[in-house]
Amino acid sequence: MSWTKEEMADEVIAMFHNDCSVNLGIGIPTLIAERIPQKKNIMIHSENGVLGVSGRPNKSSVSPTLINAGKETIAIAKGASFFDSSLSFGMIRGGHIDFCVLGGMQVDCEGNLANWMIPGAKVTGMGGAMDLVHGSKEVIIMMTHLTKKNTPKLLKLCSLPFTGKSVVHKVVTDMGVFKPHNGKFTIIKLAPNIDKVILQMNDLLN
Repeated sequence: MSWTKEEMADEVIAMFHNDCSVNLGIGIPTLIAERIPQKKNIMIHSENGVLGVSGRPNKSSVSPTLINAGKETIAIAKGASFFDSSLSFGMIRGGHIDFCVLGGMQVDCEGNLANWMIPGAKVTGMGGAMDLVHGSKEVIIMMTHLTKKNTPKLLKLCSLPFTGKSVVHKVVTDMGVFKPHNGKFTIIKLAPNIDKVILQMNDLLN
């Protein structure tokens, strides 16, 4: 059985060390903010200018002016701060973000990431992804293992336009945790009852 999105989020959280800074991309990675144990003391950064995101708001605390980069309403932790985009991207480009977790369309065994554009399709643009994959100390991609057409997203070489070249450290999918290494994907962990045959990519696995 493959992992649920919540279980994928927990696998990512296990990679974070205490007292680190984390940026979460739009989509599946936003689930992480709701599940981080308080004892880890993690500061969540959003590139629209927030440091101290703390999951989802409840009905009594929701505010249309408190949003993340994906325009979703957020809750904030005690001591949170707000700033403009220039300072926010200065944090990213200056190497002050320990982890960024992004969604992905494709990752290849050279660590290249494609997550922003499908030629011919309407897209919202690159956003801060290009800065994040180059400025963060560790880049984790969190995505489903297969496309809607049941083709693998882990490839020998990305066919879509790159977000960043040789930037991905680890990939968490609903089928396992993988690391691009020496032209293949090293299996770090597999979800229950998943084997290499089910992954449909034996020639790319170590």
